[in-house]
Amino acid sequence: MSVGIVAACSTKQQGPTSGIDLDNLDTTANPVEDFYQYACGGWMKNHPLDAEHSRFGSFDELGENNVEQLKGIIMEVSAKQNDAGSNADKVATLYNIAMDSVKLQQQGAEPIQGLLNDINALSGRDQLVAYIPTLHMQGIGSFFGLFNEANPDNSKMQMAWLYQGGLGMGDREYYLEPGEDNDKYRAGYKTMMAKEFALAGYDKLSGIEANQLTEMVYNLEMRIAKAHYDKLTNRDPYKTKHIMTVADADKLAPNVKIADYFKAMTLESLTTFNLCQPEYLTEVSKILASENENTIKAYYAWNVIRTAASYLSDDFVNASFDYYGRLRSGKEQNRPRWKRAISTVEGVLGEVLGQLYCEKYFPQENKDRMVTLVENLREALGHRIENATWMDKETKDKALDKLSTVYVKIGYPDRWRDYSGLEIKDDSYFANVLRSNVFDMKYMLSKIDKPTDITEWLMTPQTVNAYYNPSTNEICFPAGILQPPFFDVKADDAANYGAIGVVIGHELTHGFDDQGRQYDKDGNLSDWWKASDAENFKANAKVLADFFSSIKVLDNPETYANGEYTLGENIADNGGLHISFLAMQDAIKKGQVSTEKMDGFTAEQRFFLAYAAVWASNIRDEEIINRTKNDVHALGRWRVNGTLPHITEFVDTWGVQEGNGMYIAPENRVTLW
Repeated sequence: MSVGIVAACSTKQQGPTSGIDLDNLDTTANPVEDFYQYACGGWMKNHPLDAEHSRFGSFDELGENNVEQLKGIIMEVSAKQNDAGSNADKVATLYNIAMDSVKLQQQGAEPIQGLLNDINALSGRDQLVAYIPTLHMQGIGSFFGLFNEANPDNSKMQMAWLYQGGLGMGDREYYLEPGEDNDKYRAGYKTMMAKEFALAGYDKLSGIEANQLTEMVYNLEMRIAKAHYDKLTNRDPYKTKHIMTVADADKLAPNVKIADYFKAMTLESLTTFNLCQPEYLTEVSKILASENENTIKAYYAWNVIRTAASYLSDDFVNASFDYYGRLRSGKEQNRPRWKRAISTVEGVLGEVLGQLYCEKYFPQENKDRMVTLVENLREALGHRIENATWMDKETKDKALDKLSTVYVKIGYPDRWRDYSGLEIKDDSYFANVLRSNVFDMKYMLSKIDKPTDITEWLMTPQTVNAYYNPSTNEICFPAGILQPPFFDVKADDAANYGAIGVVIGHELTHGFDDQGRQYDKDGNLSDWWKASDAENFKANAKVLADFFSSIKVLDNPETYANGEYTLGENIADNGGLHISFLAMQDAIKKGQVSTEKMDGFTAEQRFFLAYAAVWASNIRDEEIINRTKNDVHALGRWRVNGTLPHITEFVDTWGVQEGNGMYIAPENRVTLW
């Protein structure tokens, strides 16, 4: 199966290809009316959705290819005689136990019985509260979560962050917002919960009927949801910054017993931490004091069951899929067992697979070419900052200083993670997941109150994605994304600038989007902007937010995009396109990009076709709703048709005129970076 752009040129051609697969196009569509259909219509026709996917696009196609490659690596490893306890042995053992369907069916709910028995035996408020860290150490969520992150005021040091959590449906709006769809999701969630309570035998263990347990837990989660900050509030880094002492937190939420919690989490010497949502923890404190003890125990039991379901017998797996996959996303069937097994091995031993993956599939040539592209993009953003008319020199100089210090990671880490302390053995699938959770939790806890390690990667090398981290002012491009349609070493660089070039520019722009701009060059949360420039930024950003909020993404039920929630990503797309197009123009002047037409398209046209090809996808209505609620990225169609009309270079390249579907008046186009 093709994983991206395939050259349409003759195999005898010695020079670079165009980077454009003509089969991706729908030439019956008019590019000035619907560029997405023109650039991606052929791809969509040739890649109809199968039963396994709720959305399938270029990202997913490349991801599926990577999964096949990882399968080959795992099969090679499993076929060898590996030393007991070696990384290779761990990969093979975990994969094999995940694939042992007979053992999984025989064990049923047995792997979670010990935890459920412990929960049912809890007695009294003190024991209930003391059990929270017991769950957290095993990676089982309840009420809130603990993780390490840079100190917002001193990014050179890591600190503990406590964050709201505890909702099985994910976001508060599934509990609180009216509407037929949310009613359907709430009903489906209860159906799944009651079924899995019975499958786990917790109804018999507790002496409470499964439907009653479900109502008890659901009502508790409803109370939790009402106390949650909404997702727009959580996007504001100042609104989730509340650094306080453990003693002050104990006064704020006395029944949580924060000091005891941190001690149980091996952080007895911790004195200060960031409490992201203080009002939420206060409500948790009230819940722990007032809710029926059996309700809290049922809530703990449900979190165990929900966490374990994917690693138990098919009855659990199918019940979870019916809700999270079928109802919420519109999938018709679950991923095959081998793909789910590989996903688990990746989650548990990600850098072990990553090292093997890079040795086999990521040549040095790709890394060297990327280094050049990144520096070209950095230079182009510098020029755009210098020439911005809405900023004064004072802010420009600080922005340029920040840009110059962006730390770049390409392909794979310089140092691989040590997994020697992780035990993988042939007892049960879920037991291995729990041991991995404990291993990862201890690894995370070991970083708190220690210097920030800027060399650490937040994604595995085989990941098809990229990121910007504001607290370290870094951009990262894993090997997994450095393949067609994002990056093609055989293609003329016009296509590469349109695809991976825009991705690079996108990540660089995140350092200056509505969130990233609030961090200085050292990664500290700091207001380094001149007030008038900040106001200009906000005014321009609001135009973009309002524009995307006006986009109807679905007729039935009538659903609109959330321009505020996706603002950071839309700013990054806008900036990435401007920056990469300028970088390509500079490369043309240097003779690095062909000015000749290739496959009938100019370099500028190939740039925009390659950009659109990255977002080609088919998607179910259920997944449109799901992603509109939960994804900070706009839908693929609108990352093309919603973003490109704001890009004057696109308008000029394709001759878009007033009255065309892809036209926005110049005075209404948003240009920030």
